[in-house]
Amino acid sequence: MFINQSFVPDVNLSNSIFADIVTVIKIRRLEWPGHASRMNETRSVKKIFEGKLEGRIDRGRPRLRWINDVEDDLRKLGVKRWRTKALNREEWASIIREAKAKLKGP
Repeated sequence: MFINQSFVPDVNLSNSIFADIVTVIKIRRLEWPGHASRMNETRSVKKIFEGKLEGRIDRGRPRLRWINDVEDDLRKLGVKRWRTKALNREEWASIIREAKAKLKGP
């Protein structure tokens, strides 16, 4: 199958654009736990977000999960007890603003 070149945009991804995309992904990844933690207990998203799997644990190194990346980013920002802070919308919004400032840089 041939691709019509008139429909393919000429994209030049420089390092600065890549860094901007990574920054946006990290910020969005930090926004979601605050939203999910304030959800009603009956919501399925909340149950999955806070749920623990039952059963045996596989041998070897534990798998990296999405929440591990979130906690790592928050640790780098110096945020402690993030689960209680996420329940307060204003406090979580200030953490996100601080993260935006630190991640985007000067």
